[in-house]
Formats: sequence, structure tokens, C-alpha cells
Amino acid sequence: MMDFLEEPIPGVGTYDDFNTIDWVREKSRDRDRHREITNKSKESTWALIHSVSDAFSGWLLMLLIGLLSGSLAGLIDISAHWMTDLKEGICTEGFWFNHEHCCWNSDHVTFEDRDKCPEWNSWSQLIISTDEGAFAYIVNYFMYVLWALLFAFLAVSLVKVFAPYACGSGIPEIKTILSGFIIRGYLGKWTLIIKTITLVLAVSSGLSLGKEGPLVHVACCCGNILCHCFNKYRKNEAKRREVLSAAAAAGVSVAFGAPIGGVLFSLEEVSYYFPLKTLWRSFFAALVAAFTLRSINPFGNSRLVLFYVEFHTPWHLWELVPFILLGIFGGLWGALFIRTNIAWCRKRKTTQLGKYPVVEVLVVTAITAILAFPNEYTRMSTSELISELFNDCGLLDSSKLCDYENRFNTSKGGELPDRPAGVGVYSAMWQLALTLILKIVITIFTFGMKIPSGLFIPSMAVGAIAGRLLGVGMEQLAYYHHDWAIFNSWCSQGADCITPGLYAMVGAAACLGGVTRMTVSLVVIMFELTGGLEYIVPLMAAAMTSKWVADALGREGIYDAHIRLNGYPFLEAKEEFAHKTLAMDVMKPRRNDPLLTVLTQDSMTVEDVETIISETTYSGFPVVVSRESQRLVGFVLRRDLIISIENARKKQDGVVSTSIIYFTEHSPPMPPYTPPTLKLRNILDLSPFTVTDLTPMEIVVDIFRKLGLRQCLVTHNGRLLGIITKKDVLKHIAQMANQDPDSILFN
Repeated sequence: MMDFLEEPIPGVGTYDDFNTIDWVREKSRDRDRHREITNKSKESTWALIHSVSDAFSGWLLMLLIGLLSGSLAGLIDISAHWMTDLKEGICTEGFWFNHEHCCWNSDHVTFEDRDKCPEWNSWSQLIISTDEGAFAYIVNYFMYVLWALLFAFLAVSLVKVFAPYACGSGIPEIKTILSGFIIRGYLGKWTLIIKTITLVLAVSSGLSLGKEGPLVHVACCCGNILCHCFNKYRKNEAKRREVLSAAAAAGVSVAFGAPIGGVLFSLEEVSYYFPLKTLWRSFFAALVAAFTLRSINPFGNSRLVLFYVEFHTPWHLWELVPFILLGIFGGLWGALFIRTNIAWCRKRKTTQLGKYPVVEVLVVTAITAILAFPNEYTRMSTSELISELFNDCGLLDSSKLCDYENRFNTSKGGELPDRPAGVGVYSAMWQLALTLILKIVITIFTFGMKIPSGLFIPSMAVGAIAGRLLGVGMEQLAYYHHDWAIFNSWCSQGADCITPGLYAMVGAAACLGGVTRMTVSLVVIMFELTGGLEYIVPLMAAAMTSKWVADALGREGIYDAHIRLNGYPFLEAKEEFAHKTLAMDVMKPRRNDPLLTVLTQDSMTVEDVETIISETTYSGFPVVVSRESQRLVGFVLRRDLIISIENARKKQDGVVSTSIIYFTEHSPPMPPYTPPTLKLRNILDLSPFTVTDLTPMEIVVDIFRKLGLRQCLVTHNGRLLGIITKKDVLKHIAQMANQDPDSILFN
């Protein structure tokens, strides 16, 4: 007889795909590893160096994640900018220049017409040598739609063929993975490569989507791939999730140029387990990522985002009323969007529509491009539109939104007074109203298609348009009726009272808050975006109002709704469980069910165990003293059993189907001439989490949330009665909320 498994076996302690990790076991293994390294460090200089390098590896990993995600974000920004302009024309000086860079180098450009230069040719100029007339317009229109369809077709084809996990925003899945679920390949190298390429194509196609959500997925892919370079993170799933939390922060940092907002986003929105050490590392990763992107300078304006803006006019207390109205609008839009988008995504899942992702993407792209081209505000990229809406009009602005009548001689302190709107402003208002309707409707059908699609930018665009419309209305009201009671105390004639761009910014925050239900991180991201520290109160008022209104109409944010739609086993930490049920009501087996499948500690043969494994699909088995006593000894995982028995058959002489498996410290007494026994005590968890049958379910749910358990055994006076898995808890919560318990798809 051999004492088997004294040496660790490769594969033991790892997890199958679509399984939940055991947080308690992973943390315990990491503590053991750390203790061993610390003890050895006192023995030799080499061991001390190993100990120091182990401690430093986390910071080195954060540095690498920041550098890689910052570089990829810069590449995506530059490529998307160039390809978006390619739909309208090409630079004859060098096809690799986008419109702006092409005209920067030109000597024949004036300040007013800075976007018109002989080096930049529209498609009609290249094809029919003129830019005037109806035929030229039709040529440009046709080329715009053609390029949009080509980009969208390439994006959806690459996703479908090479990396199906590269579609969507990725944030619902990352939330699920960070809660301890395993989706193999979701953060792999193919997903990273395809997501980076198709994200550029999808944004350039002009669809109503953003790149900000998918950048979080890209950064988490970087984090996961780089984890494989460090033993500490490669072999421990819980440690790897700490790294992914920091990577998510780096993703938001480069998406919005908001490092602190990124850290808070990771803490508030995506992370399940966020210790203080992870907070510091997230901060460092976000800092490095933002610094890398700033060094690349993708927009040529020394800013990290396209829509950076600075306002100078202070806001007045009375303006909180329109700001709160924008918050109400944001909450209503958020709730409406979530309901309609989830209904459409459910239709896609349950009907024939889901079988034709390429056709769906091409149809939505064609409709978007055909409706977008005639209106200059829908034709431009959504980031440029937001930039235009946030803009505070100066004297030199040539935009239609800044076409005011100048009825003054000088401006005090460089600030322009409120002015009556000109023809351009009125026509811009109509176009923006049409843009608002198109964005609201088309985003519902775009989010969730089989291409990378973020929701931050379209949501912000909807809010920014609504805010700008309200802001211009307020501005004109203050100009023509400055003697009204609400204005006369603070807005004299000829003063700069209302900033429409500020209303756009507040509206953008309100709509983004309504859809995602972010609050703290949202406000910080918005003021980092705009550099407007004095506008924190309006942003807070709008974000809070939108959350209250949206929560009143539906409790879930868009990411939680998609998690539930996809049936991921995600246990929401924010919701209370208020039902008076007991552990015995939820455990398996129920009354009249077959008995619980268990292993005995020293009386089963290899064949018996293999039969149980082949006839069941359970992830693990309780081990009891004997079938008669049912006293609990421990818990053993299915995967560990399979690997250990296979390994023993190969390496241990004499192990056959009739060999006895035992989980005790010493071998049971055996008659002579019996085959060698197989000791598997090392894979037995001797301290499985147990509750009694009368434990209230609210305590059980809390234990599952706070300890991240996979399963919990139910006992009565020390005798094993049943088992509760994470899936059982989720099904019970769904049942109590009158939802379909079978919607939890994965084990």
C-alpha cells in the first residue's frame, strides 16, 4: 500500500468552465503560500529575494496593465477617428491622415473654414470632381452608407468567426466573473485581439454605440493575460479577480480620462470583493493607464478625451430646478431604455432573429446610416456631437449652435453676455430634436447586437441633447424676460447668466445615471471629464434624482438586467432578502426526493466512486462516516476526485477497480491479499461550511454573499440532511420575487 497524494497533483484545486470558485478555499491557499514564503525568507538570501519579488509582483503587474491598456486605448482612439472620417472623404497628402490632421498641415486654410482645405477631398470630389449639386450629394450619401455597411459587416463577421465573446459591452460578464464565476475564453487573447479590431470598426460604422464599456473588457483581457506571467496570480482565482478589479479601473480611466472615476467605478459598479490593497493597486493602474494615453495624445489637444471643456460662469441656486428636471428626464429615459432593450434582447434570444446576427447588424447599420447622413448632428461621431453640445460658445465659434446675434460693443472680462438666438441656433434646435428621437429609438435596437457596443456614449448623447435644448431655452428666457422674479435678482441685462453647455453636461450625467444607476463614480467621472469642480452640486442633484426616478420604475440597472437575462449566477450584494424561509425549505433533497448522493470515508471502492461520478453531474460530494450514521466528515470536489483517481491508476502500482478509497488519517483494517488502498485525504475539505436545518434563509443568503460560497451543507444534530448550492439560492430568490427560477442557466 502506498500513501498517495502527498505530492500535489497538477489540476487538483482548479475549476471547470461555467463553475463558481470557492473564495474561502482560494484565500486560504494564498495565506498558506504567503506563510511558506515568509518562513523560508529567513533561511537564505535567495529566499529573501524571492520573497521581495513576490511582494513587488503585484505592483509590476499593475504597471504592465496600465501601459498595455493605455496603449491599446490610444490605438483604438486614433484608428476610430481616422476610419470615421474615411466615410466622408480622404486626405490626398496621405491617406493615413484624418480630416483634422489633414487640414492642420495645410497652408490654404482660414480660421473660419478650418475644416475645409484643398488637401481633404470628399468622395464626390474624387469620383466626379465636384462637391456641388444634387449628384455630388447622392455620391457622398451612397459612399457614407457603403463604408458604414462595410465596417459593420467586417465587425460582426470577425466576432462571429473568431471570438463570439467579443460582442456587447462586456461589463455584465465582467461583474459575473468578478463575483467568482468562470467563463473560459472570455478574457483570452483571441477575445482581446478581435475586440480591439472590431471595436474600431463598430464605432467607425456610425452605429449608436460607444467604445467606453468595451474598453473595460479590453483592459480586463490585458489583466487576465498578464496574470499568466506571475505564478501568484496564475494559480489562484481569487487573487486574479483582485487584478481584474484594478484592470476595470484602468479601463474606465482611459475611456474617460478619469483615473479617480475609474477606481470609484470599479468599486461601485463592477467589483464583488474590493479590499484596501486592491484600492491602492487600482489607483496605480488607473494612473499609469491615463499617463500612457496622455503620452500618446490621440486627439492632439493634450487631453485624454474628445469632449473636454471648461466653463467659467458660476451657476445660480434657481438653476437647480431645471437641473432636477434633467434628472427626472434621465431617470425616465433610463427606465424606458432598460425595459425596451431587455424586451428586444429577449425577443432576439427566443425567436429566429438570434440566428441571423450578420443580417441584423447590417439592417440596423443601413437604417442608422440612411437616417443619419442628412442631419449633420447624426452624421458626426457621437463623441464629436457630445463635444459640440458641451461647448461654451465663444466669439470665434463657427458652429450653428453658436450663431447668436451680437448686439454689444465689448465684453467684460472676456465673458460673452447672453444674446438673442440667430437663425443658425433655431435650425440647430430642430436638427437636435430630430437627433434626440433617432438616438433614443436606434440605441434600443443597437445595444446587445453581436458587435462590441458600449452604452456610456449613446446615453450621454441623449442627455446632452436634452440638456442643450433646455439650456438654450433657459438662456433665451433669461434674455427676453430678465425682469421676471426668478431672474431679476441675479441676471441683469447684458450679463452672462446661463451656460447651455453646462445643461448639456448635467443632462449627460442624468441619462447615464438613469441607465447604469451609478452615482458617486458618475459625478467624479463627469467633473474629471470637464474640469468643472464648481459644478459638482448640479451634477450630484441630477445623478441622484435620475437614480431615484429610475429606481421607482424598476430596481435594476442595465448591467444587472442583462446579467439576469443571460441567467448568470450573480448574487447581487445590494439587494435585501426579506422572506421568512428556512434552510430546510431550499436544500436538496426535498421531501419525496431521492436521498443525497454521498461518499463514505473508508468503505467505497474505486469502481463505486467512478459509478457515482458517471451517473451524476454534481460538482462535489459530501463525505460521511457511514451511510447508517450520516455523520459529516467533509466535502470533496468532483474534478479533484476524477484527476486523483486517474493519476493513481497511472502512477500507483496495483490500484484497480476493487481498491478501497479512504479519506481517514489511517488506512482501514483490510483482509490479506486485497489490492492496495487509495488515500485521498489531501483533497478532502475537512471544514466545509455548514448550517442547521432551522437557519433562516436571510442568514444563509448573507453567508453566500459575504463569503462567496459555492455550496453549504445542512445538518441536524451533526447528521447530514442536505446541501444548498449558489444556484439553489438564486433560484429561491427568483421564486420569491415571482420570477422564473429556471432562468438561472448555468451551474
